[in-house]
Formats: sequence, C-alpha cells, structure tokens
Amino acid sequence: MSSDSSKKRKPKVIRTDGGPQEGKRSRPDADQDAKYYSEEAEVDQRDPNKDYELYKQTCQDLQKLMAEIQELKSKGSKDSAAEIEERRIQSCAHFMTLKKLNRLAHIRLKKGRDQTHEAKQKVDAYHLQLQNLLYEVMHLQKEITKCLEFKSKHEEIDLVSVEEFYKDAPPEISKEEITRNDPHQQTLCRLDWELEQRKRLAEKYKESLANKDKILKEIEVKKEYLSNLQPRLNSIMQASLPVQEYLSMPFEQVHKQYETARHLPPPLYVLFVQASAYGQACAHMKPSTLRQNKKLAVAIEGNVEEAKALCKPPEDSQDDESDSDAEEEQTTKRRRSTLGVQLDDKRKEMLRRHPLSVAVDLKCKDGSMLLLTFYYLMNLNIMTVKARVMAAAEMTTPISAGDLLSPDSLLNCLYPGDHGKRTPNPANQYQFDKIGILNLSDYVTELGHPYVWVQKLGGLHFPKDQHQSSVIADNSLSASHMERTMKLLKRRLESRLALHKQFASLEHGILPISSECQHLFPAKIVSRLVKWVAITYEDYLELPYVKSVEEAGLAEDTHLYYMALIERGTAKLQAAVVLDPGYSAMPPIFSLCLNWKGEKTNSNDDNIRAMESEVNVYYKELCGPKPGYQLLTNQLQRLCVVLDVYLETESHDNSVEGPKEFPQEKMCLRLVRGPGRMKPFKYNYPQGFFSHR
Repeated sequence: MSSDSSKKRKPKVIRTDGGPQEGKRSRPDADQDAKYYSEEAEVDQRDPNKDYELYKQTCQDLQKLMAEIQELKSKGSKDSAAEIEERRIQSCAHFMTLKKLNRLAHIRLKKGRDQTHEAKQKVDAYHLQLQNLLYEVMHLQKEITKCLEFKSKHEEIDLVSVEEFYKDAPPEISKEEITRNDPHQQTLCRLDWELEQRKRLAEKYKESLANKDKILKEIEVKKEYLSNLQPRLNSIMQASLPVQEYLSMPFEQVHKQYETARHLPPPLYVLFVQASAYGQACAHMKPSTLRQNKKLAVAIEGNVEEAKALCKPPEDSQDDESDSDAEEEQTTKRRRSTLGVQLDDKRKEMLRRHPLSVAVDLKCKDGSMLLLTFYYLMNLNIMTVKARVMAAAEMTTPISAGDLLSPDSLLNCLYPGDHGKRTPNPANQYQFDKIGILNLSDYVTELGHPYVWVQKLGGLHFPKDQHQSSVIADNSLSASHMERTMKLLKRRLESRLALHKQFASLEHGILPISSECQHLFPAKIVSRLVKWVAITYEDYLELPYVKSVEEAGLAEDTHLYYMALIERGTAKLQAAVVLDPGYSAMPPIFSLCLNWKGEKTNSNDDNIRAMESEVNVYYKELCGPKPGYQLLTNQLQRLCVVLDVYLETESHDNSVEGPKEFPQEKMCLRLVRGPGRMKPFKYNYPQGFFSHR
C-alpha cells in the first residue's frame, strides 16, 4: 500500500496496542489529520524491530485463521458458521494491524528520505565551500610559483661557487666581513668578481690567438719540408721492392690494399681488418701452432672507381633540369615501361652488390684451398659469401660425391641451423613485400649465401625485434667469431676432402681402413660392400625403415643421403645413411634392412636394432685417430662384421643336407642371450672374440 493512498483513505480509530476499532466519523477532518500526525510522533517511540516481529506474528496468525476457516468450510456443518464469523472478525482485526504497520513503515521511509536529503544538502554545501577554498589555494600557489620562478638577468650568468669566490677573490672585491651575512651584497660582489675574471680571460684569449698564428706559420714550414720528402721516400720504396719480395714482406702491396680498403663498406672493412689481423697473428705463432692455422690470405677485389663514385655526393644538376624534363617527356612518349619491367628494375636495384668484395683464401695442410668471396648487398644491409674448393692435385670425382664440394652445400650448417637460405635481417622482409620478392633463396646462386656467421664476421647483428635496416658494424663482434669460424671452415674443407677420397673407394666396393683402425675389426671379414650411391632426400623419406629417424628430426633437406648395399651369399643388407653437414663432429646415422628369409628391419627384429646401435650409438669406438674423418668407412666395416656375426650365429636347419651356407668362423662366448635371442656383436680386442654388450 502506498503512502499517497494511505493519506487519501479515511482513517480508522486504532488502539495504542495496535488492535483495530470500528471507525466512527464523530470528529471533523482536522481531528483525523491530528491522528495522522500523532502516528508520526508514534513512529519515533516505536521500535522497528518489534513492529517487524509484530508483522510476522500477525501474518502467522492470519495464516492460521485462514487455514481454520478453510477447514471449517470444508466440514460444511451448520454449527461452524458462528466459529467462522468469529475467526473472520479476528482476521479483520489482523488486517487492520497490518494496515497500521504499513502506514508506519511508509512514515519511516519518508522520514529516512527527508533525513538523507538534508544530509545531501549539507554535504553539497560543504563541498562547495571546499571547492572555493581549493580555488583560493590554487590561486595562491600560482602566485607563489610566479614569485619563485622570477629570474633576474644576473641569474643567467653561471657564477663560481661561494667557496671559490672567497678563496680566489681579493679582499677589496669579496668584502667578507660585509657579504657573509648579507646575500644581496654578496651577489653584487660575486658579479664584480665575474666581470674581473672575464676581462682577464679576454686578454688571455688575445695572447692565445697570437700564439696560434705563430704555430700555424711553423706548421706551414714543416708541411713544405714534408712535401719535398715524399718523392724521396717513393724512390726509396721503389728501390726496396726486390728486398721486400726476397724477404716475403710486401709492404707496398699491403699499403695499396689498405688504401683500397678505405672505399669498402663498413661490414666488408671490418671483415678485411679482422681477417688480416687473424692471418698476421697465425703467421707469427710458434711452428707447432702455425701448422694448425696455416696461411690465411686476404685480398680486395672489384672496381675501385665504381666504389669511389658511390662515395661522391650527387652533382648539382639544376641548370640541366629543363633538358632532363624534356628528355623524360620524349622517352615517355616513345615507350612506357610495363609494370613487370619496373619490378625487375626495382629487384635488381634492391639486390645490388657493392662494387668491391673481400676474398679470403684458407689453405690446408695438403695444399688444398677454400676460396671465399664475401659480398655486401647495399640496400639489404647484409653480407653474402660464395665458396669454391681448389684441390692440391687432380682428384677423380666419384658420382656419389657430387654434393660434397658443391658451392651451394659446402658451407651449409657450419653453425647448427644456419642454412643460408633466408635473410638474417628482419627489415628485408618488408622491402621484399614492396617489390614482390617471395624469398631470397631464389637468388642465392647469383648473390651468394647470407649465412648468419658471415654477418657476424662483418660485425653485423640483427636482433629479432629489430625492424630497422641501419645496423652498425661492430669490430668486437667480428673479432670474437673470427678464430672459431676459420677453424670450422678449415675443418669442413678437410672433412669433405677426406670424404671425397673415401667415396672414390666406396664406389668400387673398397673400404679404405687405415692402419690405426685395423685393431677395431677381426682379421677375416666375409661380408663385403657391393654398392654405394647417393640418393635424394625425397627418395630417402620413401624408404619404410627410416621412419624412426625422420620422426626424431634427424633427417633434414640440408643433409646428404646415401644408400649402401652389403652382401654375403644370399643375404643382402641395405643401409640408408644420413650424413650431417657437420661430419665428423656429427656422426652419420644408419637405418638397416636385411633381405634374408624375409625382410627384417628394426621394427620386426631386435638384432637389426642392435646392429644399428653398433654404428649409431657406439660410434665413438669407431672414430679412430683425431679428427675422426675415417668414421664413415669404419662404420661400414663394422656393418660387414656384425652381418657376419648375425648370419653365422643363426640356427641351421638339420633337415637340409649339405654344408651350412654361413659356417661359424667368428669366436663367440655365447651365440644368443635372453628371450630376445640377442647376438654377440661386440668385438673384443686383442682377444678376438665377440660378446654381448
């Protein structure tokens, strides 16, 4: 029931205890209003919690009465009418109590709202007073700030400190007994001392200018003397050329190289300086160390005049603007270049190399040389390298060794994961998108490979979050990577040349075992290598027994792949070989398939898996003398040995007449062991018997 409706309804007389009485209009409206306002006074005296309890009790009593009336009506007896009427009267009394409680509740609500409104008005008044006070404070702070920020002209002068003033200034200027306690007089005296100092400095400046003129005249005299000295020095240098050649000290050639180096771009210059320094350091080492770091030659190649032209600023052509505009109009009328031609020109300009390059020749012990030519792509701000090998003597080129010394794969993964197919500069991708270059790998044959180690040799470092094409060449970065990279390059060349020689023998079925490795194998080996060929990465993946190697991530498109076939009688052992570019630091991985009495692989025969472990897991036993370039042939020889053991330890069918196809010639402590019937593949030297691992 709303408060408005309670006001409009005619009030009834209510007992002080909350019970209703029958209303009789024995008084005028003024008396009724007095009754209403007496309820407002009554609200202050009544406890709301007690009213709430009365409300709950009244509702419960009302529910009970209604339930009793319902029960009496359901019985339908005539005697219950009086009881029903009595309970109805009681219910009406309870309804009157509820109405009064409702009115009291509305009166309390109205009083609460009025009190809240009064409190809000007080808060608003206080808030307005606060805003006025804050505004006055802000105004006063601004005025204080203006006063504090006021600067006089003398404050722009950087005066000496007070301690220096009293220490250096004469007493007639400092007047310490007066100025110590008077800041104003102190400032005036400090200004007088500043003026005196400036006068002295002006006189000293005049004297310095006179000394400068005197020194300049002396310099001119010395310059004239030195200009006359240069021709004499040139004649002396020309006369000493035979001596330089005889002593292998080409000072003149080195001087010319350094004169040319002035026109190199910063990354190539850093590479040239650091490589030259490393070569000189190697040349002055002890003989034992010198044999390890033998002869590193560095030279500058290319057109010096074009490099000089790049450094010159463009000439002014304001006078010829009209002529060039006319020529442009005529050219446009004659031929309008297509979009494709424009893109080709933009690509050529984007991939343009600097006219000068740095050639580094790394010589090995046997006289073979690795010839490296480093280029700088000016617009991409990256360096590339091209490599080729010059053998000490003519070598027969095996068919399977086609990719060993190939310039495209020779330097792959010199450092792990460095394939040299993508640009290391993140900013280049935005440049490629503008001119339609999808990937730099399409141009590496012509431009060279942008390996990460090449950038570091040039002092270039490209963070992943770096999106700017301007990167400064760092000498310290190049110096920190020079020695290790040169050793890796030399080791790569030596390992590839060693493999090249081995492949020539492997293609003829010969396993070249060095004398230092003879003790790793028994004297008699019946199985022999009959085939050694190179296969492609796609052909390797099609082999069903290499899935485990592929799933382990040990086979990538940068690796070299070969197929070996080892035979003994009717047994044929196929070995798929994965040769890592970092051989022999990274061993080759063999996957085996034996065709004898069915096809046996590591998935259906535990002994085939053990044979693979002999060459893949225990490869360190087969490395031989350092640096271990004989590892591949030793692994193949070990495969021949374990194939003999596998075949000779197989059980013979006694029902078949005649001699065994594979008589036991190897001495074994136990033929088989365990439920897997594992065979003894480990060779024990010098006893000469085979045992289980």
